[in-house]
This record gives sequence, C-alpha cells and structure tokens, in this order.
Amino acid sequence: MIRSAGANAAASHDRVTGIMDGPDCEPGMVAVSSLMPVPRYKMVILDFDGTLADSGDWFLSISDQLADRFHFRRVRPEEVEMLRGQSSREVIRYLRVPRWRLPAIGRYVHALLATQIDRISLFDGVAAMIETLAASGVRLALVTSNSQANACAILGREITDRIEHFECGASLFGKARRYRRVLRRAKLPADQVFSIGDETRDITAARKAGIGSGAVMWGYANRVALARLSPDAMFETPGEVLDLVLGRHRNPVPTA
Repeated sequence: MIRSAGANAAASHDRVTGIMDGPDCEPGMVAVSSLMPVPRYKMVILDFDGTLADSGDWFLSISDQLADRFHFRRVRPEEVEMLRGQSSREVIRYLRVPRWRLPAIGRYVHALLATQIDRISLFDGVAAMIETLAASGVRLALVTSNSQANACAILGREITDRIEHFECGASLFGKARRYRRVLRRAKLPADQVFSIGDETRDITAARKAGIGSGAVMWGYANRVALARLSPDAMFETPGEVLDLVLGRHRNPVPTA
C-alpha cells in the first residue's frame, strides 16, 4: 500500500541545500497557492538519468568505449533488452565489470557527458511535472549518481530553482545513505517522503531508507525487473506521478 504523509504540506519553508557548484544551481523560492490540493507527501526525491533525463541512448552509445577502456565485456545489440530486465548488480556481474573500477568509470562518464550535454534532453512531461509539484507545495530533492554540474546544465535554471536539495555523485549502490541525508536536512519523517527512480537499485535504496518508492516505466529497467521488487507504485507517465503525490487517486497506483 502507498504510505501517506497524513499532514498538510507547508506553504513555505526554509531552503536547506547541499554543496552547490555555482550560481546556476542556486535554488529559488516557489510561490504556493492556497487553492492547491493538499499533497499526500511533503517531499519527493527524484532520480535523474532515466527518470528526468532521457540519457539511456547516450549511455548505450559509449558502452563499447567504456568496455575497451576499463576492460569489461562489450554489450551486443541483442543483449540490450535482456540486460534491461536485470538488476544493476546482475548487469555488472554479467559484463564482468571490476567492482573496484566503478568509481573511475563514473568519473570518466560524467566528464565525457559534460562535453556532450546537448545530446541529452528531458523526457516529455517532466518539466511540467516538477513545476506542478512545486506549485502544489511539494518539496523536491534530486539524488543521482551523475554530477551536479551535469544535472543542472541539463535541467536548466528554471527547473533547478524548484529543487531544494541536491545529493549528486552518489556511488552506484550508495543512494540509501543519500536519501537519509536528505531526510535529515529536510527535517522530515520517512513516511512523508516519496522517491521516484527508474532502476531496481532505486527501489532497494528507498526501502533501506524507509521511504516510499515509485518506479517509472520510461527509464532503463523494464517492467518485469521493476515489478519483481514490488515498488509502492509504477508510473507510465509523469501525469500519473502527479495523480499519486497530489492525492488525485483514492487507491494506490498498481505495481503490475
């Protein structure tokens, strides 16, 4: 069942932020209309790649380059869909990626992406979703393995202004710790926070942190892989995210 915040969202609050990379990432205040419905949750934590940013094809386009540079298996075209049905740990094991190389791979990918920002766009409906959540009094956080500079450059100033907390550069399996840090900084109990991601590791991390988890169907992992972990909700469109968070549905969005 979906966990409910069970309390009114604050119309205004002090901004508490993580370390910012520069003025382009400075968050701004968002006016909240008193006519908006009371959201189910006070905060939504968003993943970035595959949830907000349509970066899957870009990552796939550099997979051979990464494999050759860091000495793991190349992904054959016929393997792509199969790998989408695997957990992150299973993918790493299948491709024989040395675990000790993961931090270096991440740094390399982030540096390369910084030179090709123009190749990444947001999924349709994501900008409007963020705007509506913020206007409804829902506080927003971004937790991602990507760098903050890349995330801010792709999101743009108007969207980053809506985000209160940035936890970027998380290790591949270190999101649970980042979620807990957001909870501490936001001074919110876990049952008032909901996370949204596109991978199995996002669901696992949310569960470890004690917060609700929603999985989007437009990202990297496929429906079968996500449903296997029984997230609290699965979303076909950004509009369904709004339906749940803003309490437009009486019943939980089904996970299968």
